[in-house]
Amino acid sequence: MTTKVKDILEILNEEAPFSLAESWDNVGLLVGNPEQEVTAVLAGLDPTNRLVDEAIAQGVNTIITHHPVIFKPLPSINTADPSGRLLEKALSNRIAIIGCHTNFDSAREGVSDYLALQLGLKNLSPLVSSSEDNRADTGLGRIGVYPSPLASIDFLTRVLDVLNLPCVQTAGTLPEKISTVAVCGGSGSELAPIAFKRGADVYLSAEIKHSTAIWAVENDFCIIDGTHYATEKPAVTLLVKKLKEAGDRNSWKIKILQTKEEHHPFVLLDKTHKL
Repeated sequence: MTTKVKDILEILNEEAPFSLAESWDNVGLLVGNPEQEVTAVLAGLDPTNRLVDEAIAQGVNTIITHHPVIFKPLPSINTADPSGRLLEKALSNRIAIIGCHTNFDSAREGVSDYLALQLGLKNLSPLVSSSEDNRADTGLGRIGVYPSPLASIDFLTRVLDVLNLPCVQTAGTLPEKISTVAVCGGSGSELAPIAFKRGADVYLSAEIKHSTAIWAVENDFCIIDGTHYATEKPAVTLLVKKLKEAGDRNSWKIKILQTKEEHHPFVLLDKTHKL
């Protein structure tokens, strides 16, 4: 039995309903034909030329990314530009590209759930419940607890290990003991006051605004900026896991791969770095 792009979409809609996406977002099948037979699937965080090249090299004709390849209406497609070249390569190689963005952020067992679970948090609930779903377990961000409080150094070590980072930026003082933690994978600066009101000792997210950092210092509340890439990248592993489980249930005869070419776009430099 062949697997078609629409079959992948059906599973994604079950795991992370597209109706959960924010109104400004663009999710689902963004390039390609839903009736096309799938040869293999490649999952990544960002739709880049490097990812499309990896798909071509691996014989993959279906790509799933967290961030959408087409986010806003395109006034033109200039194939001399990287974005236009990506679309040209995808279309000429008949590669379908699916976006699974804020629907995966808000889904039960989605981006923030996985980040929180990797940190060892229990009793998770959304920071902001979804208005598009009747279940109480969907929405943006998560807040959870440690059964036994962690010392600050142990918590920081755990954060760095999960994010695979050598260091992080913080605003406010990291408490000596940490029991309640709020997280939001990706850009979550606006959820910091909610995390504070919900009683979090620490809030981990990314793209924290300067004004939010000042607010955190003034309120003696610790915010950790774990970078957009690092706080969301773990969820790609979760997405691949869910697709493989669906493939086993449905007897898909296709490979489901996670990108090996994707890397953090930022590089840390210091005075000792040789340029």
